[in-house]
Amino acid sequence: MTNDTWGEVQDALLKSMGEDNYKTWIRPLKFDACENGVAMFNVPTNFIGTWVNRNYGDQILRHLHKAGADVRRIQFEVSTEPRRRESPAAAPDQPAAAAAPTSAISAPAQPAADRVASAMIQPASEASGDNQLPGGSLDQRFTFDSFVVGPPNELAHAAARRVAEGGPVTFNPLFLYGGVGLGKTHLMHAIAWQMRLRDPELRIVYLSAEQFMYRFVQALRDRDMMTFKQLFRSVDVLMVDDVQFIAGKDSTQDEFFHTFNALVDQQKQIIISGDRAPGEMKDMEDRIKSRLQCGLVVDLHPTDYELRLGILQQKVDLYSKQYPSLAIANGVLEFLAHRISTNVRVLEGALLRLFAMASLVGREITLEMTQDCLSDILRVSERKVTVEEIQRRVSEHYNIRLSELIGPTRVRTVARPRQIAMYLCKTLTSRSLPEIGRRFGGRDHTTIMHGVKRIEELKGKDSQVAEDLELLRRSLEA
Repeated sequence: MTNDTWGEVQDALLKSMGEDNYKTWIRPLKFDACENGVAMFNVPTNFIGTWVNRNYGDQILRHLHKAGADVRRIQFEVSTEPRRRESPAAAPDQPAAAAAPTSAISAPAQPAADRVASAMIQPASEASGDNQLPGGSLDQRFTFDSFVVGPPNELAHAAARRVAEGGPVTFNPLFLYGGVGLGKTHLMHAIAWQMRLRDPELRIVYLSAEQFMYRFVQALRDRDMMTFKQLFRSVDVLMVDDVQFIAGKDSTQDEFFHTFNALVDQQKQIIISGDRAPGEMKDMEDRIKSRLQCGLVVDLHPTDYELRLGILQQKVDLYSKQYPSLAIANGVLEFLAHRISTNVRVLEGALLRLFAMASLVGREITLEMTQDCLSDILRVSERKVTVEEIQRRVSEHYNIRLSELIGPTRVRTVARPRQIAMYLCKTLTSRSLPEIGRRFGGRDHTTIMHGVKRIEELKGKDSQVAEDLELLRRSLEA
């Protein structure tokens, strides 16, 4: 590859991207060298290198191949002086830092997962600069292969798989909701990866609701709403993460509503995630709630012990490749799955910390080491829960008065929540049965024992009871 080749590529990029985008992002690039199939460019700042890599890397590689350059990867470095002659395009005056590689993108000759590592949201074919689609990048770790499936997320996984397979749009929108760290973002990234591998020509936009709002505000400020509308209404798949963040933002909600309708009318796929069901989103317009509920709404339930253990075992297999000499003692994973139950991200972070610690000190990961290394995380999970707090949370969860919960009422709508509260008091506190009975209106300890036993029987048969118990426990331990 020579400077002349780069000049030819620049001309092609100018035509495909438009003058404004070219001046901002391509002109500052200076061709440095091409060694072993790696084309290296100098950039004024880390930011420009990262942005060009994410948004134009595929296009640059394509044009280089068309120009006959034997290039497999492109790499950007921040440097004051290139190692070879500068390219014809002069870069604008900007401050430069010490030479340091900032980013690289693989050529199509590499495996499919690496080919789309930059999460380019424009299609693989050339796109004009006026149609560059804004969005977030995808995480290579978040694929269907790395998603551990269990009863709490089985339906959500199956629905995501179905949408990713393509074909006639049936679930539109697909709405995934659940608490923090349950896998919503993982599934959305996995859908995008699968769609891109199936059809590289798809125009996919993945972004957070916050990014959507930022783009909308920017368009208002620049008085360029037509471009904004054209961008978001010309996609094949729109994926919006954490949609609850536009609640209360009236103008953003209005634009989101019209974008939603335009895409549905065109039979384009919409995938959305939130932290709660559409009908439970506070300050969200009713018309948006209605639209979100017109497709398939799927809940990712809190993880159970078996699912957490499966996630840990998968991570151990992954980390063992990075740390082949490390060993983990029996019982450690079971201990972690039992003790860290509020958030899968915290669980994965705890395991990573253990492997990092063990690699530094050259020791086996034992239960004693685990308790010492993760003392801060375990201490949080051991937060003292009071009987009064349990009673209050259960009352709020079932929408009954606290006086009814501890009173003599025996109707089923109150008796079952009362038994659940008794069970939680028995399992989450160190209070004795007689003491718990006194906190529930002076009931005898045998009544408490009967309530606890009844819930133990039901949680294995009634999925709703099991789910309520897990939600309440997570809420109390958070």
